[in-house]
Amino acid sequence: MKYVLSVLAAGLSLTGALRAQNAAGMSAELKAAYNSVKNNLLKSADKMPEENYAFKPMPEMRSFAEVLGHVASAQMHACGAALGEQKTAGGEDTSKATVMAALNAAFSECDRAYDALTDANASETIKTGRGERSRAGMLAGNIAHDNEQYGILSVYLRLKGVIPPSSEAAARKK
Repeated sequence: MKYVLSVLAAGLSLTGALRAQNAAGMSAELKAAYNSVKNNLLKSADKMPEENYAFKPMPEMRSFAEVLGHVASAQMHACGAALGEQKTAGGEDTSKATVMAALNAAFSECDRAYDALTDANASETIKTGRGERSRAGMLAGNIAHDNEQYGILSVYLRLKGVIPPSSEAAARKK
């Protein structure tokens, strides 16, 4: 019995050490969350037919294209700030090609910001239009905003009979 307990105790202590070695740092977790929402947003933009880019569920709401334009603009601001730069997204054109180009440009900017993020520089203070924030806090806020906007876009997609990207696997199982 002592042997079994000794082996069990040794095994448990090793699993804790292995888990600690494999645990992702904050920067890796933020990058994974960013890549997940990036994938959902780009697939949403691609899946919606161009004729529905002007769709608004209600007159006072943004169109599908305007929501994507808002995402691009907010990302340029947040990711530019995380890189110590001031960036803006362009234009009022709401064609699918133009919106996709703006979205891809914004994601390229954010790719640079998330690639530059490390656990060592995550807590560095950066200046924003609303004061100072940590680099990780700015990028976490970008992820939260992107997820909020993806939720809005998912409703637009459903209203037009399009399955949102994050629901595709469940729809295939049916």
